[in-house]
Amino acid sequence: MNLKTNSWRLLVALTALMVVASCGGTTPGTTSKGTVTVAGFNFPESSILAQVYGQALAHDGYTVNYKLLLGTRPIVTTAIKAGQVDLYPGYAASELEFFNKGAGEATSDPAATTAKLNTYLQPAGLVALTPAAAVDANAFAVPQATADKYKLAKLSDITPAIASQLVFGAGPECPTYKFCLPGLKSVYGLTFKAVKTLDTDGSLTRAAFKNGSIQIGLVFTTDADLKGLGLVVLEDDKHMTAADNVVPIVRQTVATDNVKAVLNSIDAKLTTADLVSMVDQVANQHKDADAVATAWLQQHNYSS
Repeated sequence: MNLKTNSWRLLVALTALMVVASCGGTTPGTTSKGTVTVAGFNFPESSILAQVYGQALAHDGYTVNYKLLLGTRPIVTTAIKAGQVDLYPGYAASELEFFNKGAGEATSDPAATTAKLNTYLQPAGLVALTPAAAVDANAFAVPQATADKYKLAKLSDITPAIASQLVFGAGPECPTYKFCLPGLKSVYGLTFKAVKTLDTDGSLTRAAFKNGSIQIGLVFTTDADLKGLGLVVLEDDKHMTAADNVVPIVRQTVATDNVKAVLNSIDAKLTTADLVSMVDQVANQHKDADAVATAWLQQHNYSS
């Protein structure tokens, strides 16, 4: 499970977003094809994705309402199962491990992970659509100086001897989460000099990188500030990390062929680089999520 929904690392940026509940609409001059309520988790990236999906549906003729910053995954999934919202942007592996109660079935294959997810969603009246190439997954970074010293570009470049000289930092879930420390040990054979319990890719982790108390730590693949912080994300060349590709979770009664076609067309174009850019605009440049989503859609010929 992507640990992001437990992190408050972007709390300050929330003030730059729109209110929790707002109304959308159809493209002017069209007749509504129906009403869709789009929800989002309580961090900026989710608000951006909710706006991208919602505005695309509005452009196609749907009346769209938003419930952004709704809360954590338990809150959002309770709302969609109760019919209070119709759609939210999820992350394939995280949704699977939430709905299967942490059974460890997620893999690095987004299609297989989404197919398994749908076996759990179907009884709840939900469906996961085609996952995007865009992924917001756990990743591991080192300072540029550490990367240069040990010639690190990918995780397999860290030998056991090198690992024994590095202090690792992450949130409290990492020591038991299969795609964090256990995976680094079982897949890459790494045992670190020490492990510091900090936060999940938040201010404590960043401070520890800055003061040199850790030399490797957990980050997320769509973090927009890593380069500016002088951090290098190491390639997961053995594909340990779960497939947390962006995927729309939709109520089956709302997931008509037309709705699925619109949302799948978005996911066919959405990339991780797109997410990094859009998150940077909201979190660091303080732009509104709806305006950033509109700009992306215009670039991809979804908006008039």
